[in-house]
Amino acid sequence: MATSTPRAALSPENLGLLEAVARLGSMAAAARELGMVPSALTYRVRQVEDALDVLLFDRSARRAVLTPAGAELLRSGQYLLNELDAVAQRVKRVATGWEPQLTIAADAIIARATLYELCEAFYAEGAPTRLKLRAETLSGTVEALQSGQADIALGVTSELSLHDFQSAPLGTIGFVYAVAPHHPLAAATHALRDEELREHRAVAVADSTQRGRGVTHNLLPGQDVLTVPTMQHKLEAQLRGLGAGFLPLALAQPFINTGRLVVKSVQRPNRSLRVAYAWRQPARASDAGQALRWWLDRLQNPKTREALLNNHHQV
Repeated sequence: MATSTPRAALSPENLGLLEAVARLGSMAAAARELGMVPSALTYRVRQVEDALDVLLFDRSARRAVLTPAGAELLRSGQYLLNELDAVAQRVKRVATGWEPQLTIAADAIIARATLYELCEAFYAEGAPTRLKLRAETLSGTVEALQSGQADIALGVTSELSLHDFQSAPLGTIGFVYAVAPHHPLAAATHALRDEELREHRAVAVADSTQRGRGVTHNLLPGQDVLTVPTMQHKLEAQLRGLGAGFLPLALAQPFINTGRLVVKSVQRPNRSLRVAYAWRQPARASDAGQALRWWLDRLQNPKTREALLNNHHQV
């Protein structure tokens, strides 16, 4: 067997030979176990050493003792062998209808605690599909679906109407205008006018779209803005008094209860947002992979949908 390159040297067969020599302590004993002529095994070991340009065994002692390089090779080699076995198992299961990977784009308003609980339940099925989570915001969430970078998008606007996609309602999110107790607006006793809001810095979550400038909500012309990457960053910025703005009530409620946030009345209508989840529709329903079907089945549960919008603080 040619082992002129490092990659060729790291074949499963060669790793098995090296493991047998290290375990049994001699080339002769390993050759007997493997049903080989000792000279043939010795030649194979030297081929591996030449290809890697390292000495794998210290032959000065009576036993074949691994050098540090040899020990590292066997440790890493075992990892490679385990990965090969795992790949073989995944391939077998993918052939039964499980996708190799399922990507989920979750908007900033989605509760991560519930999303991770769903991931735990999915892994408990023993599915071979690898999950990939994408954190998106505003139009970036649906863009991930449109561009093929996601298979499911959670938290898109409910008005979504796109060819080759299906959507279903996720629920309605209520928002409150909240500030830290030491913020200048905290002492106001009247419904705040837009002119008053404009005088104070707003905290806004950046749209994650890669196309154009994205969209913004509730920002007033000329208003100073602190732009942050996620809803959790927005919450923390407002807790620190770095700015003010609308927050999902479910996210803000524990801090309102403890007095770390103060809800202020504003003259503009109370804000609420209807959101949905969407997915790419196969040409035939039967063509949908088992992983996609698993997630869509869970999302049909009203309690699951409610938790995805409200369960922000469970650990």
